[in-house]
Amino acid sequence: MLGRLLVTDDSKATAILRLMLGIVFFAHGAQKLLGWYGGPGFSGSMNLFTGYLHIPAPLGFLAIAAEFFGSLGLILGFLTRIAAFGIAMNMIVAIAMVHSTFGCKRVKALSITCLRSLSLRSL
Repeated sequence: MLGRLLVTDDSKATAILRLMLGIVFFAHGAQKLLGWYGGPGFSGSMNLFTGYLHIPAPLGFLAIAAEFFGSLGLILGFLTRIAAFGIAMNMIVAIAMVHSTFGCKRVKALSITCLRSLSLRSL
C-alpha cells in the first residue's frame, strides 16, 4: 500500500497537469500562508476562517497547509496522491460552502471549480 502512495507514473500529460495545478494552488497557498501576491498572510487567513467563515482553527490550518504544501508536492512530484487528496478535499469544502450560501444556480464559477476538482481526481 505504501508503494502505491509513493509511485508516480511517467506520463508527460500527468506531469504537465500536476505542474499546472501545483502552480495555481501554490499562488493561493502562498497568499494564505506567506502573504505573497497581495494575500492576507497566515494570521489574516486564520482570522478570516475563524471569524468570518466560522471554520474551526485546526480545519483552517489544514486548508492553508493543504493548498501550500500540497501544491509543492504536486510540483515536485512528491506524495502526489496525498497532495492531490488534500487539495481535492479543500475544493470540495469550498464548493459546499459556496453552494450552501448561494445555491447552485447563482454560482458563476461552478464549471471552473468543478473542472479543477475533477482534474485532481485523475491524479
